[in-house]
Amino acid sequence: MPGSLMDRWTEIELFVQTAELGNLSKAAEVLAISNATASRFLASLEGRLDARLIERNTRGLALTEVGEEFYLRCKGILTDMKDAEAAANATTLDPSGTLRITSSLSSCMKYITPVLPRFVERYPNIDIELVSANRYFDLIESGIDVAIRTREYEPNSNITVRRLAQTRRILVASPSYLARYGTPQTLEQLAQHKFLLYTYISKPNELHLTRGGATQVVKVRTGLQANDGQILRAAALDGLGILVQASSLIYDDVEAGRLLPLLDEWDLPRLSINIAYRTRKHLPAKVRVFIDFMVETFRQMDCEKKWSSPAGQR
Repeated sequence: MPGSLMDRWTEIELFVQTAELGNLSKAAEVLAISNATASRFLASLEGRLDARLIERNTRGLALTEVGEEFYLRCKGILTDMKDAEAAANATTLDPSGTLRITSSLSSCMKYITPVLPRFVERYPNIDIELVSANRYFDLIESGIDVAIRTREYEPNSNITVRRLAQTRRILVASPSYLARYGTPQTLEQLAQHKFLLYTYISKPNELHLTRGGATQVVKVRTGLQANDGQILRAAALDGLGILVQASSLIYDDVEAGRLLPLLDEWDLPRLSINIAYRTRKHLPAKVRVFIDFMVETFRQMDCEKKWSSPAGQR
């Protein structure tokens, strides 16, 4: 009878399905219950919460304001539960098949290829196909399994985005460049230098720098623009200008002294490194284990702390 833990779980599933389908009968069909049972479950849920979640009108069903908030929370709970079930199921399988991964060239080289030997050793029956591109593929149309991206939100609601780490963006230059042109000590002095800028961002020659809650916009001269971070990194190492780049992509160069941070007390807008994949009720085992592997790897390497801290505080 209604009131059991099982019934409460079904009530939540029914409410989420009704909210998404806009129809109680269709939601009942998905859950393989009768319309009468569905109506009873929904009434029980609203009665237990003492709140109206769904308004019925001549045009159909619509969520109330309370219903909208409750839906978002319930959707998150159901997603977490399904992910947990899929993860448990994946561990009982022998993951196999071809895993198609896409990312920019820089991300492939810094985040993916260095850890692939460990992944392949752990899952020898998974074959890897890397698709390097400095544009965002449509995962569904392109048959891509997972993508490493800095975009935090996907326009397609059928794509799930999970954050791996956050990174600062910093100003750096080679010792040879600074020896020749001098080290800028103030934001105003940046106007005297040429910059190496990434093409695929809005207004690449405008730097929004923040310190102590105050933000200044600095316009800089372009010495070189490119659509790939590895080209810009090579140019910076060769002393062609000041590079604006994610700390995650040049961390080793900074640690080794090949590139030196400039005006490090100022912050640029940070980037989130994410893994994106198709939202499914049951993820293929090869996809699930790769997602878990990347999350585990970023956590074990303490990536966010390294990439988000100023150079002197690591």
